[in-house]
Amino acid sequence: MVRLLGIDPGLRFTGWGVIDVVGNRLRHVENGIIATNSADSVPDRLKVLHDNLLMLINRLEPAEAAVEETYVNRNGSATLKLGYARGVALLVPALVGVSVAEYGALSVKKSVVGTGSADKKQVEMMVRRLLPGAEIVRADASDALAVAICHAHHRASARHIAAGVRMA
Repeated sequence: MVRLLGIDPGLRFTGWGVIDVVGNRLRHVENGIIATNSADSVPDRLKVLHDNLLMLINRLEPAEAAVEETYVNRNGSATLKLGYARGVALLVPALVGVSVAEYGALSVKKSVVGTGSADKKQVEMMVRRLLPGAEIVRADASDALAVAICHAHHRASARHIAAGVRMA
């Protein structure tokens, strides 16, 4: 069994989701969000993200983490702030020795839904189907679980390739 932490970074809401992987089976462990107060300074908000991610990792003890890559939008300031949150999401697991993988949104959608053009509702529906009984707190947590599922699928493919098994 391997425990995976998926992170959907954001300065306002960072989604997180933890799954256990046994062979090709996925089991939901927990999910949630880390919310910061937009009235606080950016450094204070980043500290909240850091402290909460560190607490989650210490409590749930994932073996690996996966973080969604930042998409660039027209608002440069918002993209930069998202980048700050993503930096914290990459750094915290690395600081405690948890390996970190990164996946783009298209890769996550393709892994979970089968197409990179899936919308958020389709992703959430498939996350619920792949993790039956999971109570998902909000879309950010669903996206984080999708990142964890994507990582689980990529890990399985990498193992098959390393073992010389050809994927169809």
